[in-house]
Order: sequence, then structure tokens, then C-alpha cells
Amino acid sequence: MQPDYDVILVGAGLANGLIALRLRQLQPQLKCLLLESDAQPAGNHTWSFHRSDLSAEQFSWLEPLISVRWPGYQVRFPALRRNCGGEYCSIASEDFARQLIDVMSEHLWTNAAVSALSPTHVTLADGRKLPAKVVIDGRGLQQTPHLQLGFQVFIGQEWQTMQPHGLTQPILMDATVDQRDGYRFVYSLPLSADRLLIEDTHYVNQPMLDAGVARQHINEYAQQQGWMLKSLLREERGILPITLSGDINQFWQQQRDQPCSGLRAGLFHATTGYSLPSAVALADLISRHLPCDAQTLSQHIEHFARQQWREQRFFRLLNRMLFLAGEPQQRWRVMQRFYRLDGGLIRRFYAGQLRLSDKARILCGKPPVPVGEAIRALLTEPTGKTK
Repeated sequence: MQPDYDVILVGAGLANGLIALRLRQLQPQLKCLLLESDAQPAGNHTWSFHRSDLSAEQFSWLEPLISVRWPGYQVRFPALRRNCGGEYCSIASEDFARQLIDVMSEHLWTNAAVSALSPTHVTLADGRKLPAKVVIDGRGLQQTPHLQLGFQVFIGQEWQTMQPHGLTQPILMDATVDQRDGYRFVYSLPLSADRLLIEDTHYVNQPMLDAGVARQHINEYAQQQGWMLKSLLREERGILPITLSGDINQFWQQQRDQPCSGLRAGLFHATTGYSLPSAVALADLISRHLPCDAQTLSQHIEHFARQQWREQRFFRLLNRMLFLAGEPQQRWRVMQRFYRLDGGLIRRFYAGQLRLSDKARILCGKPPVPVGEAIRALLTEPTGKTK
């Protein structure tokens, strides 16, 4: 059967959405179809990043998607309050969806649930079969025994306030809040003079969060900050994977030469869970290599993901210290110590581009958790390999 499409992208989330937009920019002749099972693309999310996470070229093509940006941000801990320089940006899923609808037009199908796919075919839930030269699976991280994970879980609420809230820059982490069962902080974004996104965030061993308790935390935090909440505009939930260790060979054998993107390809910052910088880089990579056959594209994606895995070995080591060393209610000390370090080091940390000297600086001195437990956490590979 002659393929109807050069590329079918299954799942209209961040990674596949960026691939679709970049292909339209660089390869407009390709016949590209974007499929989404929900009524709207892009879901209900806020994607944030530091400008220094991206190259100048990457930022240039992504910039039109930015919903709001700030010249810096703040972090708060029991013994530290710090303003950090460097532009911080966010993309709202509502704005991203409008871009996808406008650019992809009739080549974006919503309410298009997929029952099966292969590297060159998609079967829709209604029985239709769609052949393509390449199918890219971007439906999120699938369950796998080959990655050992912790999780960043959160509930975020966007509020209209009764009067200007007065917050002029994001608070990326406020860990002065009560610590329970692991590292907890509140994340706040001032979206306008009277709109706020407030997230109750937890680093936990299992991807579970009591929604009722989280909403109460948000309300209490707003009261403590003097923010008078008027109306709830929307609520979002997130579960971001935090990698402790894994067997990268088995992980990719599980993919069976299926081209994939985003979390499906294991492409996210191992410690923060942020996925936008990797998604931007992958969109550029795929746009360079298409047109090609599915197996070749899968090999390019796997090579890129394996390279990121190797580069993030140090981050997995830090994650084990955060999750496995010390009492859960004391884990904030690890992050407080980190945010006392040089601003350039912090920017390179978020960008996943630490130098050897940065790594030595992070580890030098007395660890903020019991020494014996810190050493065991650093040396432990819970199960699996990190090759």
C-alpha cells in the first residue's frame, strides 16, 4: 500500500507539537499528519524553561510560542532567599494549541484515538488504517521495568486575584513550607498583574498526590503571601519522572525500532523533569534527517537519547542522594546547599551542561545529609545498569 503520509505524529503534546511546527518551517513539502485523542491538542499544561537552556538558534524559532517571560526568578529556603538572574519563560498549552491549530489546519486530527501503531502504520479506534513512511509515537512515558524512577508530582491552580498580587518574578522553589514525606515546595508564576499560577509540588517515591490536601496547601500558601484569591481559572496536574538509574540497552530494546519522542524516548532532564529543551533539540534533529525510512529515523533518535543518558549520569547520582540519603523531611537541605552555588553553575545545571569543575564543586565539602547514607546513595544503583 502506498503511504498516504510522509510522517504521522501520534499524540499532539509538547514533543510532537514542536516536531510538527519545525517540519512546517523547514520541510513544508512533507505530508505530515498530527493525531490527538482528546478534543484539543496540547493538553492542560504550562511548560517552562530558562533561556540559557537553549541555543540562540533554538530560541529564535521557539520564541513566538512564549506566553510570558521574566528577567529572573527567586528561590526560598529556611536559611536562604536568593534572586537569580537569567530569563525564565513559559508556554501555556492554550497558546500552544492555537499555534498548532493555525499551522497544521486540516492536518491536525482531534478526537482521533489510536488503537495500534507500528513504525509505518496507524490504526485508529474506529478501524481506519493509515499508512505512512514514518510514524512517531509521542504518547508519553510508558511503563517500563528498565528505568528506576522517583517522581515530581504537583497540582497547579491558576487564579484571578481580587487586586494586584505584587509578585514581579517567579518563585521557582519556596521550600519554607512544611516538609512531608519528601522534598516539597511551592512554585508560583505571576502571569499578569492579577493572575497567578500556584503549584504545590512534591518529590516522592510513588506518583501519588492527595488532590484535596494539595488544594488546601495552595489556599493556605496564598493567604500566607497576602494574595487575595478571587476566581479559579483552571487546574493542572503533573507527574514528572526523575531518573535514579536504569538499563538503557533494555529500555531501547523495548521500543522495537519504533520512532518515538518526548518522554516516550526518555528525553527529559533527569533531576528537574523538564522536557522542553530536549523536545526542541529533537524537533531540530528530526527536521534535519527527514525524509528517511522509519528504521533510520529510530536509530537517529536512539543515538540522541543515548547521548543524553550518558551526559546525565551525574544528575542520576544526585537524584539518588536526594531520594535515598537522609530523612525525607530533611531533603530540602540538599537543594538549599545547591542554591548557594555560583549562578553560572546553576544555569549550566538546568541546561544539563555541567563542567567537570561544576560537578566537583557540587560534591565538595560536607554533604547536607548523613555522610554514610550520602556515600551509599551515590554508589548505589538500585537495580539495573547505567551504561
